[in-house]
Amino acid sequence: MAVKKKATKKAATKKAAPKATKKVAPKATKKAAPKATKKVVAAPKATKKAAPKAAKKAAAPKKAKTARKPNAAFMKALTPSATLAEIVGSKPLPRTQVVSKIWEYIKKHNLQNPKNKRNILADEKLAKLFGKKEVTMFELAGIVGKHLS
Repeated sequence: MAVKKKATKKAATKKAAPKATKKVAPKATKKAAPKATKKVVAAPKATKKAAPKAAKKAAAPKKAKTARKPNAAFMKALTPSATLAEIVGSKPLPRTQVVSKIWEYIKKHNLQNPKNKRNILADEKLAKLFGKKEVTMFELAGIVGKHLS
């Protein structure tokens, strides 16, 4: 019987000892140590970050801003189809100019839907071009692209 009691006492002491050390020791070290290290570490980081920002700000004004270059694909002159030529003209034009001339025609003839200005109501010439009576302004570029070569 003495053997059994010794084994249970050892098991009880093993279980009790780690619980006591886990509760007391880690709490004391976790609370005290990280606060001290955070304050010490934070100060050097702030000075390191401040120096590169100042250098970047100083370097930025030295560069002169250049004008944005347009994409060459948009500026390439394309010839319009016969139906598009009725509205825009027969001379080769870049896509951007074609779309602007169509918008000039739409505004000149008051062809925007009064309830929804994003929609274009087609007259006879535009109906040939669009293939339907009403088109949204987002479809306009896609339709124009089909009539340019």
